[in-house]
Amino acid sequence: MKILLTAFFALLTVTSFCVAGGKKIPSASVSFHLEGGAGDGPKMVFSQVVAGQDRYFRKTPEITHNQIVAFSSFPSEIGDYGLVLQLNSVGTRRLNSISAANNGKWLIAQANGRIVDAVQIDRAVSDGLIVIWKGISSPEIKGLELMIPRIGDDKKAWKARVKKIKKELKRQSKQK
Repeated sequence: MKILLTAFFALLTVTSFCVAGGKKIPSASVSFHLEGGAGDGPKMVFSQVVAGQDRYFRKTPEITHNQIVAFSSFPSEIGDYGLVLQLNSVGTRRLNSISAANNGKWLIAQANGRIVDAVQIDRAVSDGLIVIWKGISSPEIKGLELMIPRIGDDKKAWKARVKKIKKELKRQSKQK
């Protein structure tokens, strides 16, 4: 019986490695999390100080990088960068519904798992654009450029930029 169980778990482990090996890990990740409540429980929310108060945010993101179709970066007031993110139709509907239903609540932005910015919802947003005002680094922008075109880019210009970035990254890795 022990041998059968051991063989089963070994097969399960090998199979999971094979399946995971085929997935491409994104080079950048962006997500937005809506303010929840302390009563939602520790499995559902996490605590974060925003605007001088301890607030609770849902662990499950409302919007993710999978719903972003284009972006534009700009220098922020504190020396790093901000982003304007254009959402697909699903993300646009989601942003419109959460912003209409949650006036006064906070929405935080995470980039690669770290909290970079927070905004207080003051009106419904129906144009499909969401802004991260600060906290984005230059390498994170390069990661986004490999995944998503810039707002206004045609496909050919984006592909050429991706090729150039990959070539530059390869050159830098050889120098190390």
